[in-house]
Amino acid sequence: MVDLVVSGAYVITMDGTRRVIPDGAVAIAAGRIVAVGSSAEIEATHPGAPSLDAAGKVMMPGLIDVHAHAGHGLIKTMGMEDGDRWERICGEVYTQASPPEFWYAEARLAAMERLRFGVTCGVSLLGGGDTIMRTDDPAYGAAHCEGVAAIGTRSVVAVGPTRAPHPRTYASRDADDRAAPYPVDFERQMESCRTLIRDWHGRGTVNLALLYSVLRDEHETTMPAADYAEAVRQAKSVRAASRELGVLFTQDGHWRGSIRRAAALGLLGPDALLSHCIDIDRDEIALSAETGTRIAHNPSAIASILGRCPAIELMEAGTVVAIGSDATAPDRSADMFRHVQQAMHYHRRHFCDPSVLPPGKALEMVTIDAAEALGMADTIGSLEVGKAADLILIDMQRPHLYPVNMEPFRVAYFANGNDVDTVLVGGEILLQGGRPVRTDMAGVLADAQREAERMIARIGAEDMLGLPDGFWSRARYPETQAEGDRP
Repeated sequence: MVDLVVSGAYVITMDGTRRVIPDGAVAIAAGRIVAVGSSAEIEATHPGAPSLDAAGKVMMPGLIDVHAHAGHGLIKTMGMEDGDRWERICGEVYTQASPPEFWYAEARLAAMERLRFGVTCGVSLLGGGDTIMRTDDPAYGAAHCEGVAAIGTRSVVAVGPTRAPHPRTYASRDADDRAAPYPVDFERQMESCRTLIRDWHGRGTVNLALLYSVLRDEHETTMPAADYAEAVRQAKSVRAASRELGVLFTQDGHWRGSIRRAAALGLLGPDALLSHCIDIDRDEIALSAETGTRIAHNPSAIASILGRCPAIELMEAGTVVAIGSDATAPDRSADMFRHVQQAMHYHRRHFCDPSVLPPGKALEMVTIDAAEALGMADTIGSLEVGKAADLILIDMQRPHLYPVNMEPFRVAYFANGNDVDTVLVGGEILLQGGRPVRTDMAGVLADAQREAERMIARIGAEDMLGLPDGFWSRARYPETQAEGDRP
């Protein structure tokens, strides 16, 4: 007996043949897809089953975001026009001003945003992936995982140590919300990560990944020799732990020779996901393909302004490339339709060729290719028998999506996250009619607002809430504000 039949939709399956079914349906039992076909066929095979009418909608696999940041959702836009102040705010918050309640509230907000936009699975780095991770104590990661689990979307939570040198100063908050600083070394962070993996990996909709900061050529000359040698040791240690524990290994911020360096350190492989990868060389493209390493391309990120990710060349070499939002750091949301459209324009402008990155391939990069990049293609990423019933319904009854024809083109070029009407994860309806079913959105928003205000007060950043000089009536910000790091 099936639990639910969803019928009457234009179905984009993303299966091996990329089958589309104009009047299609899926049957779901115990959270899995048990049949995919025409509405007439499925309804005849499962008469009397509970049903959901999806007429006038496009059904497709839930979208997958392969690179984003936990914590940033309560800091978005703060200080982004003032040099590297955004980075400094993140560093201060993630080490000194973010109790578990902060991580719980931000996790629920980010997961709710994903749910509303039809993103059923996403990677979330527990802090800033390049330098500061909130892994001094497992309580923070646990609070994040609990927040995601409360919403019900899937998440791959990336944890890892802050790059050498150590110790780093972190702080907990006492009953009066006063900071209590303490030193944190590499071993303590790794023990925290192992605890989180033991407690949360594979629990419900949550999985864990391990992360270590990218080592670039510049670090060998800018870091003291002893610190650089220790960073190399740590990188190898974290990578060995990812293999031992059977979790994804990821890195944030590859560029200009860093993939070559990662290869020399033995970090690459089909269970490795490298983010950004801008201005990499031809030999690095070849290394990625030869080792089966996966790439998270973030076309809307500031890094993709400062350099170019050769996603087209990587895919043509045989590398799996998927799209990440890099949300919400600091000027972009988790709306994966936005990033699909950005990716197409980004590469077409580079090649001055509108035939580059066809819309179907771009949609693959947020569904089946993204599932492959996470090592989860056996479970999610397409609508096929045996896979988890993670699917979304896009409401086509909207002026910007009309007339209703050529639906895959309409979805790729014109849809946005607010067009998502219904979301199922593991067969459970989490969003219907554009509204969450399991969780009260007003409560999630109120909790996020309260924790953001507390965080701002802790770091004394009230001045960041106004409009900066140059916001109005200028073609660009003053030079001192434009000079920043690579978020």
